[in-house]
Amino acid sequence: MRDYAVVGSGIGGTSIAAYLDAKGYDTVLFEKEPYLGGCSSTFKHKGFFYNTGATTLAGYEDGQVVKEMFDAIGFVPEVIPTDPAIVIIQNKKFTPRYRDLNKFLDALQKHYPHPRNREFWTLVHDIGKEFYSMNGYYYANRSILSKTLSLLSYLPLMLKFQRYLHTNAFDFITRFFEDISPEYMRFLEAQTMIVAQAHTKEINFFTAALSLGYTFNETHYPIGGFKNIFKGITSSMKDVRMNSEIIKIERKNGHFVLHTKKETTAAKKLILNSTVYDSSSLFEDRPVRQYYKKYTHLDNHQSSFMLYLSIKSSASFAHHYQIIQEKNHPFTLSNALFVSFSDKDDDHICAPGHYSITASIHTDNRWWNDKSTYAQQKERLMHLLLASICDTLDIKDSQVVQKFAATPKTFKHYIKRSQLGGNPITMKNFLPRLPGNDTPVKNLFHVGDSVYAAQGWPGVMLGVKNLKKLLNV
Repeated sequence: MRDYAVVGSGIGGTSIAAYLDAKGYDTVLFEKEPYLGGCSSTFKHKGFFYNTGATTLAGYEDGQVVKEMFDAIGFVPEVIPTDPAIVIIQNKKFTPRYRDLNKFLDALQKHYPHPRNREFWTLVHDIGKEFYSMNGYYYANRSILSKTLSLLSYLPLMLKFQRYLHTNAFDFITRFFEDISPEYMRFLEAQTMIVAQAHTKEINFFTAALSLGYTFNETHYPIGGFKNIFKGITSSMKDVRMNSEIIKIERKNGHFVLHTKKETTAAKKLILNSTVYDSSSLFEDRPVRQYYKKYTHLDNHQSSFMLYLSIKSSASFAHHYQIIQEKNHPFTLSNALFVSFSDKDDDHICAPGHYSITASIHTDNRWWNDKSTYAQQKERLMHLLLASICDTLDIKDSQVVQKFAATPKTFKHYIKRSQLGGNPITMKNFLPRLPGNDTPVKNLFHVGDSVYAAQGWPGVMLGVKNLKKLLNV
């Protein structure tokens, strides 16, 4: 019998599996696809590689959780620092988000001048630095008593940031600036959505500050795409099973029996890297299904429409752009398009002289269920986004070598989920309402963007770190 079985090879599943294996626990990692990474994977299409969704490695620096976990696993990624982390484009204004506060403020004042800019962005910068320097807090969800005790660990954090926890970000920002322009507010709103996955009226200012300030931390570009990150994380693992979809899990005498179409595996402890909305389908056990049923309301149906491009160009591009429109595109929830380019010298992901591009925009997965309009709707949005990218970044139609799109329906087919981005960090979803990495079901645990703490590399890794504490490993 195995010590641990981990189901799903996203950021959380891969990291905790590799860590447990490195610590000497008999661990097996299951992945239904022929590649690792889930929403953060890299895939090949007609000779070209593309990052599936996630394109930025954040949190890999001294004192932050991603590097802490990689160091514990014994993994050093091959990455390139990205500065600026992203270039925001709005009304033909290009604003680079430099890591250095003063350098960023100089760029900001050219396009969004305001006498309180330095005060506001210094506050955002300092909240992030103070938060990432704090330790000692954890979150448990096994029982009311364990949850209560864990929440007490947040008292120092809550006392330090209390004035930012109870006010929604929109009200705080509008009061702070007093006369903020609609254009500047859209600039802030679009960047908040990248991290928090929610609008400023739905989140507190503490969450908004962490979202707006992520570019003040180091961000990196993974050479060869995220496939190399996941390959490196698991390189020392003894048992990684790809093309192995778990179709049923049984709970027997305090352990778990996992079934694929070809085999069964028994494990003392089980860690799922699936969403809390979909995990109940793996079980017939009533207590397990009841636990997951409590969190089905968190599925807000928010997802992504993806546009994948390969272009041939000698021009130089930043690694990441966010193109902000005046209005939302049809079939989308946002007016901001996130566009990521491969590095000019990265011959591992595409041929010399070419770029691999991953572009994403928020949508609702329920808008893609009508078979009669699906193909036409997909084609229309793909061409609208393509035109936006080409017009904004001066890319000619003749330079586009390959283009295709993915909808929530596509993600449902390949990775068994259509809701993307995890739980938005809204005031309604804040602690203690958030699902935890542990559960009331003995020896059943969870990692990923739909449980504590949040989405993205730093958010999911905080959950992995939290799970390490709960497992006492």
